[in-house]
Amino acid sequence: MSVMNILEAIRDALGTEMAADDRVILLGQDIGKFGGIFRATDGLYAQFGGERVIDMPLAEGAIIGSALGLALSGLRPVAEIQFLGFARQAFHQIVSQVARMRHRSRGRFAASMVIRAPFGGGVRTPELHSDAVECQFAQAQGLKVIAPSNPYDAKGMLLAAIRDPDPVLFCEPLHGYRSIKGDVPSSAYTVDFSKANVVRQGNDITLIGWSSAVNVALRAAEALATEGIEATVVDIRSLLPLDVGGIVAAVESTGRCVIVHEAPLTAGFGAEIAATLAREAFYSLQAPIERVTGPDAPYPLAGAEQMYLPGVDRVVAAARRTAQGQ
Repeated sequence: MSVMNILEAIRDALGTEMAADDRVILLGQDIGKFGGIFRATDGLYAQFGGERVIDMPLAEGAIIGSALGLALSGLRPVAEIQFLGFARQAFHQIVSQVARMRHRSRGRFAASMVIRAPFGGGVRTPELHSDAVECQFAQAQGLKVIAPSNPYDAKGMLLAAIRDPDPVLFCEPLHGYRSIKGDVPSSAYTVDFSKANVVRQGNDITLIGWSSAVNVALRAAEALATEGIEATVVDIRSLLPLDVGGIVAAVESTGRCVIVHEAPLTAGFGAEIAATLAREAFYSLQAPIERVTGPDAPYPLAGAEQMYLPGVDRVVAAARRTAQGQ
Protein backbone atom coordinates (compact mmCIF):
# COMPACT_ATOMS: atom_id res chain seq x y z
CA MET A 1 0.00 0.00 0.00
CA SER A 2 1.35 3.41 -0.99
CA VAL A 3 0.05 6.95 -0.71
CA MET A 4 -0.53 8.27 -4.24
CA ASN A 5 -2.26 11.13 -5.91
CA ILE A 6 -4.65 10.47 -8.79
CA LEU A 7 -2.01 11.06 -11.44
CA GLU A 8 0.37 8.59 -9.81
CA ALA A 9 -2.40 6.02 -9.47
CA ILE A 10 -3.18 6.29 -13.18
CA ARG A 11 0.48 5.91 -14.11
CA ASP A 12 0.77 2.92 -11.80
CA ALA A 13 -2.28 1.29 -13.39
CA LEU A 14 -0.89 1.77 -16.89
CA GLY A 15 2.51 0.33 -15.96
CA THR A 16 0.95 -2.58 -14.07
CA GLU A 17 -1.27 -3.65 -16.95
CA MET A 18 1.40 -3.12 -19.61
CA ALA A 19 3.72 -5.42 -17.67
CA ALA A 20 1.00 -8.04 -17.30
CA ASP A 21 -0.42 -7.91 -20.85
CA ASP A 22 1.72 -7.14 -23.87
CA ARG A 23 -1.41 -6.32 -25.88
CA VAL A 24 -1.76 -3.06 -23.94
CA ILE A 25 -0.29 -0.11 -25.83
CA LEU A 26 -0.53 3.64 -25.34
CA LEU A 27 -1.21 6.32 -27.94
CA GLY A 28 -1.33 10.07 -27.56
CA GLN A 29 0.29 13.42 -28.10
CA ASP A 30 3.66 13.84 -26.37
CA ILE A 31 3.19 10.72 -24.23
CA GLY A 32 6.52 9.10 -25.18
CA LYS A 33 9.86 10.52 -24.08
CA PHE A 34 8.14 13.66 -22.78
CA GLY A 35 5.87 11.59 -20.53
CA GLY A 36 2.65 13.42 -21.35
CA ILE A 37 1.61 16.98 -20.64
CA PHE A 38 0.76 16.03 -17.03
CA ARG A 39 3.41 13.25 -16.84
CA ALA A 40 0.76 10.52 -16.67
CA THR A 41 3.00 8.30 -18.81
CA ASP A 42 6.32 9.42 -17.37
CA GLY A 43 8.86 6.58 -17.47
CA LEU A 44 6.69 4.20 -19.49
CA TYR A 45 8.49 4.91 -22.76
CA ALA A 46 11.82 3.99 -21.17
CA GLN A 47 10.31 0.84 -19.67
CA PHE A 48 8.30 -0.45 -22.63
CA GLY A 49 9.76 1.27 -25.69
CA GLY A 50 8.43 3.23 -28.63
CA GLU A 51 6.44 0.34 -30.06
CA ARG A 52 4.10 0.34 -27.04
CA VAL A 53 4.17 4.03 -26.04
CA ILE A 54 3.44 5.81 -29.28
CA ASP A 55 3.56 9.55 -29.92
CA MET A 56 0.78 10.72 -32.21
CA PRO A 57 0.20 13.98 -34.10
CA LEU A 58 -2.02 16.74 -32.78
CA ALA A 59 -5.07 15.21 -34.43
CA GLU A 60 -7.59 13.72 -32.02
CA GLY A 61 -9.52 11.97 -34.78
CA ALA A 62 -6.34 10.24 -35.94
CA ILE A 63 -5.49 9.18 -32.38
CA ILE A 64 -8.92 7.59 -31.80
CA GLY A 65 -9.19 6.14 -35.31
CA SER A 66 -5.76 4.52 -34.98
CA ALA A 67 -6.66 3.13 -31.56
CA LEU A 68 -9.84 1.62 -33.00
CA GLY A 69 -7.92 -0.13 -35.77
CA LEU A 70 -5.43 -1.51 -33.27
CA ALA A 71 -8.26 -2.73 -31.03
CA LEU A 72 -9.87 -4.54 -33.96
CA SER A 73 -6.53 -6.26 -34.61
CA GLY A 74 -6.59 -7.74 -31.11
CA LEU A 75 -4.58 -5.20 -29.13
CA ARG A 76 -5.87 -3.24 -26.14
CA PRO A 77 -4.97 0.39 -26.81
CA VAL A 78 -5.23 3.20 -24.27
CA ALA A 79 -5.55 6.50 -26.11
CA GLU A 80 -4.88 9.79 -24.35
CA ILE A 81 -6.68 12.98 -25.34
CA GLN A 82 -4.93 15.88 -23.59
CA PHE A 83 -8.20 17.52 -22.50
CA LEU A 84 -11.73 16.15 -22.74
CA GLY A 85 -12.88 19.32 -24.50
CA PHE A 86 -10.62 18.36 -27.41
CA ALA A 87 -12.41 15.01 -27.74
CA ARG A 88 -15.00 16.94 -29.74
CA GLN A 89 -12.43 16.86 -32.53
CA ALA A 90 -12.81 13.07 -32.49
CA PHE A 91 -16.56 13.00 -31.85
CA HIS A 92 -17.33 11.19 -35.09
CA GLN A 93 -14.72 8.51 -34.41
CA ILE A 94 -15.84 7.97 -30.81
CA VAL A 95 -19.61 8.08 -31.26
CA SER A 96 -20.12 6.81 -34.80
CA GLN A 97 -17.26 4.31 -35.04
CA VAL A 98 -15.84 3.19 -31.68
CA ALA A 99 -19.12 2.98 -29.75
CA ARG A 100 -21.02 1.26 -32.58
CA MET A 101 -18.46 -1.35 -33.60
CA ARG A 102 -19.92 -4.30 -31.68
CA HIS A 103 -23.43 -3.50 -32.95
CA ARG A 104 -22.29 -2.80 -36.50
CA SER A 105 -20.40 -6.08 -36.74
CA ARG A 106 -23.20 -8.04 -35.04
CA GLY A 107 -20.82 -9.03 -32.28
CA ARG A 108 -17.94 -10.20 -34.48
CA PHE A 109 -15.69 -7.32 -33.43
CA ALA A 110 -15.34 -5.48 -30.14
CA ALA A 111 -13.51 -2.18 -29.67
CA SER A 112 -11.68 -3.13 -26.47
CA MET A 113 -10.03 0.23 -25.88
CA VAL A 114 -9.85 3.06 -23.36
CA ILE A 115 -9.89 6.78 -24.07
CA ARG A 116 -8.30 8.76 -21.23
CA ALA A 117 -8.98 12.48 -20.89
CA PRO A 118 -8.75 15.00 -18.03
CA PHE A 119 -11.53 17.54 -17.58
CA GLY A 120 -12.91 20.09 -15.15
CA GLY A 121 -11.96 23.47 -13.76
CA GLY A 122 -10.11 24.99 -10.87
CA VAL A 123 -6.67 25.04 -12.50
CA ARG A 124 -6.92 28.28 -14.52
CA THR A 125 -6.66 26.74 -17.98
CA PRO A 126 -7.13 28.48 -21.35
CA GLU A 127 -10.38 28.23 -23.31
CA LEU A 128 -11.78 24.73 -24.04
CA HIS A 129 -9.35 22.96 -21.68
CA SER A 130 -11.68 22.75 -18.66
CA ASP A 131 -14.97 22.10 -20.43
CA ALA A 132 -16.97 19.34 -18.71
CA VAL A 133 -18.49 17.65 -21.76
CA GLU A 134 -18.78 14.10 -20.45
CA CYS A 135 -22.56 14.21 -20.80
CA GLN A 136 -22.20 14.83 -24.55
CA PHE A 137 -20.92 11.27 -24.89
CA ALA A 138 -23.68 9.75 -22.76
CA GLN A 139 -25.87 9.05 -25.79
CA ALA A 140 -23.16 7.02 -27.53
CA GLN A 141 -24.74 3.60 -27.09
CA GLY A 142 -21.98 1.01 -26.73
CA LEU A 143 -19.59 3.40 -24.98
CA LYS A 144 -19.03 3.33 -21.22
CA VAL A 145 -18.39 6.73 -19.59
CA ILE A 146 -16.72 6.65 -16.17
CA ALA A 147 -15.08 9.23 -13.89
CA PRO A 148 -13.06 8.40 -10.76
CA SER A 149 -12.90 10.83 -7.84
CA ASN A 150 -9.97 9.44 -5.83
CA PRO A 151 -6.66 7.58 -6.32
CA TYR A 152 -7.92 4.17 -5.20
CA ASP A 153 -10.76 4.25 -7.70
CA ALA A 154 -8.56 5.76 -10.40
CA LYS A 155 -6.23 2.76 -10.44
CA GLY A 156 -8.87 0.09 -9.95
CA MET A 157 -11.33 1.60 -12.43
CA LEU A 158 -8.64 2.09 -15.08
CA LEU A 159 -7.51 -1.53 -14.75
CA ALA A 160 -11.13 -2.65 -15.05
CA ALA A 161 -11.62 -0.39 -18.08
CA ILE A 162 -8.55 -1.76 -19.90
CA ARG A 163 -9.81 -5.31 -19.34
CA ASP A 164 -13.37 -4.47 -20.38
CA PRO A 165 -14.48 -5.98 -23.70
CA ASP A 166 -16.15 -2.71 -24.74
CA PRO A 167 -14.81 0.84 -25.21
CA VAL A 168 -14.54 3.07 -22.16
CA LEU A 169 -14.22 6.85 -21.94
CA PHE A 170 -12.18 7.41 -18.77
CA CYS A 171 -12.68 10.99 -17.57
CA GLU A 172 -10.02 12.15 -15.10
CA PRO A 173 -10.45 15.02 -12.59
CA LEU A 174 -7.94 17.64 -13.69
CA HIS A 175 -8.20 19.60 -10.44
CA GLY A 176 -7.58 16.47 -8.39
CA TYR A 177 -4.61 15.12 -10.33
CA ARG A 178 -2.09 16.14 -7.67
CA SER A 179 -4.24 17.56 -4.86
CA ILE A 180 -6.21 14.41 -3.97
CA LYS A 181 -4.18 11.68 -2.28
CA GLY A 182 -4.99 8.33 -0.73
CA ASP A 183 -3.86 4.77 -0.07
CA VAL A 184 -3.47 2.65 -3.19
CA PRO A 185 -2.46 -1.04 -3.23
CA SER A 186 0.76 -1.75 -5.10
CA SER A 187 -0.70 -4.95 -6.57
CA ALA A 188 -3.27 -5.15 -9.35
CA TYR A 189 -6.96 -4.89 -8.43
CA THR A 190 -10.13 -3.76 -10.12
CA VAL A 191 -13.05 -1.58 -9.01
CA ASP A 192 -16.52 -2.38 -10.31
CA PHE A 193 -17.34 1.01 -11.77
CA SER A 194 -20.92 -0.07 -12.52
CA LYS A 195 -21.66 0.29 -8.80
CA ALA A 196 -22.02 3.69 -7.15
CA ASN A 197 -20.00 4.29 -4.00
CA VAL A 198 -21.50 5.76 -0.83
CA VAL A 199 -18.54 7.71 0.55
CA ARG A 200 -20.38 9.29 3.48
CA GLN A 201 -23.51 8.27 5.39
CA GLY A 202 -26.15 10.66 6.66
CA ASN A 203 -29.88 10.63 7.40
CA ASP A 204 -31.08 14.04 6.24
CA ILE A 205 -30.11 14.58 2.60
CA THR A 206 -28.26 12.86 -0.26
CA LEU A 207 -25.59 14.65 -2.30
CA ILE A 208 -24.74 13.02 -5.64
CA GLY A 209 -21.72 13.76 -7.83
CA TRP A 210 -18.84 12.33 -9.81
CA SER A 211 -15.20 13.21 -10.35
CA SER A 212 -14.17 16.46 -8.61
CA ALA A 213 -17.77 17.19 -7.62
CA VAL A 214 -17.61 14.35 -5.09
CA ASN A 215 -14.96 16.20 -3.12
CA VAL A 216 -16.99 19.41 -3.28
CA ALA A 217 -19.96 17.44 -1.94
CA LEU A 218 -17.85 15.98 0.87
CA ARG A 219 -16.70 19.44 1.97
CA ALA A 220 -20.28 20.67 1.79
CA ALA A 221 -21.39 17.70 3.93
CA GLU A 222 -18.86 18.65 6.59
CA ALA A 223 -20.17 22.22 6.62
CA LEU A 224 -23.77 21.02 6.81
CA ALA A 225 -22.92 18.79 9.76
CA THR A 226 -22.06 21.88 11.80
CA GLU A 227 -25.66 22.99 11.23
CA GLY A 228 -27.12 19.66 12.29
CA ILE A 229 -27.78 18.42 8.73
CA GLU A 230 -26.21 15.02 8.11
CA ALA A 231 -25.63 14.25 4.43
CA THR A 232 -25.06 11.03 2.54
CA VAL A 233 -22.57 11.56 -0.31
CA VAL A 234 -22.76 9.27 -3.34
CA ASP A 235 -20.05 8.96 -6.00
CA ILE A 236 -21.80 7.50 -9.04
CA ARG A 237 -18.41 6.55 -10.59
CA SER A 238 -20.07 5.81 -13.93
CA LEU A 239 -22.48 7.77 -16.11
CA LEU A 240 -22.84 4.80 -18.44
CA PRO A 241 -23.77 2.37 -17.03
CA LEU A 242 -25.60 4.24 -14.27
CA ASP A 243 -26.21 2.40 -11.01
CA VAL A 244 -29.90 3.24 -10.78
CA GLY A 245 -30.51 0.91 -7.84
CA GLY A 246 -27.65 2.43 -5.87
CA ILE A 247 -28.70 6.05 -6.26
CA VAL A 248 -32.38 5.28 -5.69
CA ALA A 249 -31.58 3.47 -2.44
CA ALA A 250 -29.43 6.39 -1.26
CA VAL A 251 -32.16 8.95 -1.98
CA GLU A 252 -34.94 6.82 -0.53
CA SER A 253 -33.02 6.68 2.75
CA THR A 254 -33.08 10.49 3.13
CA GLY A 255 -35.98 11.72 0.98
CA ARG A 256 -33.97 14.70 -0.27
CA CYS A 257 -31.35 15.09 -2.99
CA VAL A 258 -28.88 17.59 -4.42
CA ILE A 259 -26.93 16.73 -7.59
CA VAL A 260 -23.59 18.45 -8.23
CA HIS A 261 -21.63 18.67 -11.49
CA GLU A 262 -19.43 21.15 -13.38
CA ALA A 263 -21.19 20.92 -16.74
CA PRO A 264 -23.83 23.54 -17.60
CA LEU A 265 -27.31 23.08 -16.16
CA THR A 266 -29.23 22.49 -19.38
CA ALA A 267 -28.91 18.87 -20.59
CA GLY A 268 -26.20 18.14 -18.03
CA PHE A 269 -26.15 14.55 -16.80
CA GLY A 270 -27.65 15.71 -13.52
CA ALA A 271 -30.92 16.16 -15.42
CA GLU A 272 -30.88 12.47 -16.33
CA ILE A 273 -30.26 11.50 -12.71
CA ALA A 274 -33.04 13.81 -11.53
CA ALA A 275 -35.49 12.35 -14.05
CA THR A 276 -34.56 8.83 -13.01
CA LEU A 277 -35.06 9.64 -9.33
CA ALA A 278 -38.36 11.42 -10.03
CA ARG A 279 -39.68 8.17 -11.45
CA GLU A 280 -37.97 5.53 -9.31
CA ALA A 281 -37.96 7.31 -5.93
CA PHE A 282 -40.99 9.57 -6.34
CA TYR A 283 -42.91 8.41 -3.27
CA SER A 284 -39.85 8.84 -1.05
CA LEU A 285 -39.08 12.42 -2.08
CA GLN A 286 -39.94 15.02 0.54
CA ALA A 287 -38.70 18.04 -1.43
CA PRO A 288 -37.82 18.93 -5.04
CA ILE A 289 -34.48 17.66 -6.34
CA GLU A 290 -31.88 20.44 -6.58
CA ARG A 291 -29.05 20.71 -9.11
CA VAL A 292 -25.88 22.73 -8.45
CA THR A 293 -24.01 23.09 -11.73
CA GLY A 294 -22.09 25.36 -14.02
CA PRO A 295 -24.18 28.07 -15.71
CA ASP A 296 -25.45 27.90 -19.27
CA ALA A 297 -22.47 29.89 -20.51
CA PRO A 298 -19.04 29.22 -22.02
CA TYR A 299 -16.33 28.42 -19.51
CA PRO A 300 -14.84 31.77 -18.44
CA LEU A 301 -11.32 33.13 -18.34
CA ALA A 302 -9.19 32.04 -15.39
CA GLY A 303 -9.96 35.00 -13.17
CA ALA A 304 -13.69 34.26 -13.16
CA GLU A 305 -13.73 30.47 -12.98
CA GLN A 306 -14.53 30.31 -9.26
CA MET A 307 -17.79 32.16 -9.98
CA TYR A 308 -18.58 29.55 -12.64
CA LEU A 309 -17.79 26.36 -10.76
CA PRO A 310 -20.23 24.75 -8.29
CA GLY A 311 -18.58 25.50 -4.95
CA VAL A 312 -19.20 24.42 -1.39
CA ASP A 313 -21.28 27.53 -0.57
CA ARG A 314 -23.69 26.89 -3.43
CA VAL A 315 -24.07 23.23 -2.49
CA VAL A 316 -24.70 24.12 1.16
CA ALA A 317 -27.31 26.71 0.16
CA ALA A 318 -29.11 24.20 -2.07
CA ALA A 319 -29.00 21.58 0.69
CA ARG A 320 -30.50 24.04 3.18
CA ARG A 321 -33.39 24.79 0.82
CA THR A 322 -33.98 21.10 0.23
CA ALA A 323 -33.74 20.22 3.94
CA GLN A 324 -36.36 22.87 4.66
CA GLY A 325 -38.58 21.47 1.93
CA GLN A 326 -38.44 24.69 -0.09
